[in-house]
Amino acid sequence: MARVALPVAALLSSATATEVTPIEKVMQLLTDLQHKILDEGKQAQKTYEDFAEFCEERSKDLGFEIKTGKAEAADLDATIAKENAAIGAFNAKIEELTAGIATDEADLKAATEIRSKEKGDFVAEENELTEIISMLKRALAILEREMAKSGSASMLQMKNAGSIAEALNVMVQASAMSSADASRLTALVQSSQEEGGAGAPDAAVYEGHSGDIIDTLQGLLDKAEGQLADARKTETANHQNFQMLQQSLEDEIKFGNSDMDEAKKGLATSEGSKATATGALAVTNKDLAADTETLGDLHQECMTKSEAYEAEVKSRDEELKALAAAKKAIADNTDAANSLEYGLAQTSFLQTSSDAVESASRFVWRLAQKQSSPALAQLASRMSTAMKVSAKNGQDPFAKIKGLISDMIARLESDADADASHKAYCDKELGETNVKHADKTAEIEKMTTFIDQSNARSAQLKEEVARLQKELAELASAQAEMDKLRSQENADYTKNRADTEQGIEGVKIALKVLRDYYANDEKAHEEAQGAGQGIIGLLEVIESDFTKSLAEMISTEEAAAAAYDKQTKENAIDKAAKEKDVEYKSKESSDLDKAVEETSADRSGVQVELDAVNEYLDSLHKQCDEKVEPYAERKRRREAEIAGLKEALTILEGQAFLQQQAQHALRGVHRH
Repeated sequence: MARVALPVAALLSSATATEVTPIEKVMQLLTDLQHKILDEGKQAQKTYEDFAEFCEERSKDLGFEIKTGKAEAADLDATIAKENAAIGAFNAKIEELTAGIATDEADLKAATEIRSKEKGDFVAEENELTEIISMLKRALAILEREMAKSGSASMLQMKNAGSIAEALNVMVQASAMSSADASRLTALVQSSQEEGGAGAPDAAVYEGHSGDIIDTLQGLLDKAEGQLADARKTETANHQNFQMLQQSLEDEIKFGNSDMDEAKKGLATSEGSKATATGALAVTNKDLAADTETLGDLHQECMTKSEAYEAEVKSRDEELKALAAAKKAIADNTDAANSLEYGLAQTSFLQTSSDAVESASRFVWRLAQKQSSPALAQLASRMSTAMKVSAKNGQDPFAKIKGLISDMIARLESDADADASHKAYCDKELGETNVKHADKTAEIEKMTTFIDQSNARSAQLKEEVARLQKELAELASAQAEMDKLRSQENADYTKNRADTEQGIEGVKIALKVLRDYYANDEKAHEEAQGAGQGIIGLLEVIESDFTKSLAEMISTEEAAAAAYDKQTKENAIDKAAKEKDVEYKSKESSDLDKAVEETSADRSGVQVELDAVNEYLDSLHKQCDEKVEPYAERKRRREAEIAGLKEALTILEGQAFLQQQAQHALRGVHRH
């Protein structure tokens, strides 16, 4: 630590003027230096304590920011994980729906192709059977007409025919029917006989019996009509089955596409939420890394300052020990030499030099005018007065004048030290206080931003929870209404099915009775065969209608039950998802409210600290703001005044040196 040393001549002149020996002056200077070092130590300790407090507060703030950042990052990670799970579920559902729709479409296509083939086969069979029935009816009509012609040659020839084929040929020759119809009928009869096997009647049976030919053809007609009725019934059943299958598959495809749209919307929403959370996580991690790095740098800086302070304290202690040792060495070893060298009575041979004092006075006066200093002007006036009083009383004015100048220098130096200390104090306190003000303001702004964002997010979550709860209530109400409708629908179906099945059974019983009756040839009266067949035909239509209605009823019930079960499952899944969302969002909102409450309390504490800093900053501005003369100008002027006064002292010190030389010469004369 550099310190300014006073000139030896000044020390000696000061010692002479105050009758203090140089040894005593040295001891006094050592003591003053010890006090100065101790004062510097106290100031350094205060500075270090302020810095340590700053380190602690800043470290605490950064720790809070890092903790908050980690919590935010954890929340965002959880959100991303949740959305990833949702995205995976939606993708799996989309794949499942895609496969299901493709399967249903393939099944519908295959069923349509099969139905088209069945329809073609039925149309061909129906055309063939219709043609056969028409042909048989024409043949029967011809036979009945020919039989009505008694004694005709054609009938005689037909009766004499040995087989049905010969009988048909006779009808052809008689132009009763075409040769093509005869050929087809012959082939049909032969085919029927072959299908009949051992139980089929032989052709010989028909020899000479035209009635047998009619019965045979009537049997073929009944068989063809039965086949046609069976084919039409089968076609009706196949058509109804295809319609039910087609409706079922089309419903499955429709519901699958609807579910696919919902899944795609959910996937897009989850992907958007994930992207938002991923972006926020990147920003949070970046801020967290910056805060962590700042905390590390802060710890390093604080440790460096702590080590430097400890080294400074150690060095200052060593200097104090050295000064104490020097004082002890001087005190223990210089008493005798001090008495021998400086103990003689000093006889003043010095007379004040009027010229020197007057010259110094004029110099001070000019300096006062140059610096526009009232204090120096007053000093010059006092110097002149002292010189006049001393001359009048016959006294030496030298000590008085030098004392006035020395006092003024000491005063100016004291003012300069005080002004410099005040300037350093102001610079230090303003700098540190402004840093604290900026830190506290930034901290409050950050907390305020966090509180505002958290409040907004919490309000949004509460709105979402309210909306979800409303949707859950609506879902529960809709499910209850569905349950009620399904129960009523099923009850109606059960009753209607029982009624329809009972009606079908009644129609079947009526058909059996009528068919059995009209199939019996042994009747005691002439029955209404045509009207009976009409009633049977009408009952068959009614049976077909009842059967079709029952099939449609069953299909509708199955489709309704399937749709109800599917919707119920979807409602359960939707309910579980919404309830889980309500749970998560309610917890997040509660956590945010708690964090806002804690942060608000912390912000209130920081606000109190900021208010104290603002109050202290206002007091500093009142103390430190330069209202009249800038510090630099005061310093320059004061340094010029001190330099000028020291120059004035030089004039007098020259005379002091002559006084010392005279004293030494006098002591030499006394020794001799």
